Amino acid sequence: MARGEGRAQGLARVAVVVRAGAAPLWWAGVFAAGVGVLVPGVTGRRIGVMAGAALFIVAAAVVSYAGRKRYVELARSAARAGRHDVLQDRAVSVRNWRRGHRWWLLLAFAVALGSAFAVPAAGGMLLAGCGTGLRLRAAWLGRRERADEALLWVRVDWLAANGGRPAGKAVKAYRSTGIAAGDAAPGGARRRTAALV
Repeated sequence: MARGEGRAQGLARVAVVVRAGAAPLWWAGVFAAGVGVLVPGVTGRRIGVMAGAALFIVAAAVVSYAGRKRYVELARSAARAGRHDVLQDRAVSVRNWRRGHRWWLLLAFAVALGSAFAVPAAGGMLLAGCGTGLRLRAAWLGRRERADEALLWVRVDWLAANGGRPAGKAVKAYRSTGIAAGDAAPGGARRRTAALV
């Protein structure tokens, strides 16, 4: 792919988008699990917590490793971002993702909370496991970015067309920049100190 594809594009950090759902899923899961422990449920608290722990581990592993091959393929074909491409701020990317998924997050929380009447805490721990998996996936992307000394970006129009998934079918390729570009560190976390673009 040619540099910049001939016209400027809005770009969002891939790792930031991946990481955007981690915190709301984690905290919703922790809260749902905490409330769920107070409910005896059909199976009883002990079985519920044990099942929840297993679900937490499985969900974290599955979400963390899901789609890694696709991320690697897109990263390998990444073209350098053009001079006039607009790098989206971390806060904007996070806000856009969470706003676009707020009803799904609320539904997942409600289901996790409701499931406590059958299996106490299990639904909440499953939700927390998904959040942990997203954090681990973002950390994996961060390690790749540091190793390659290049940050990965995705076009915001492709991201919107793909339901906010940064490695879906609508995403044809990534862009890359130097490691100091933008206001997010490798892996999508906030930079501890301001960096020059």
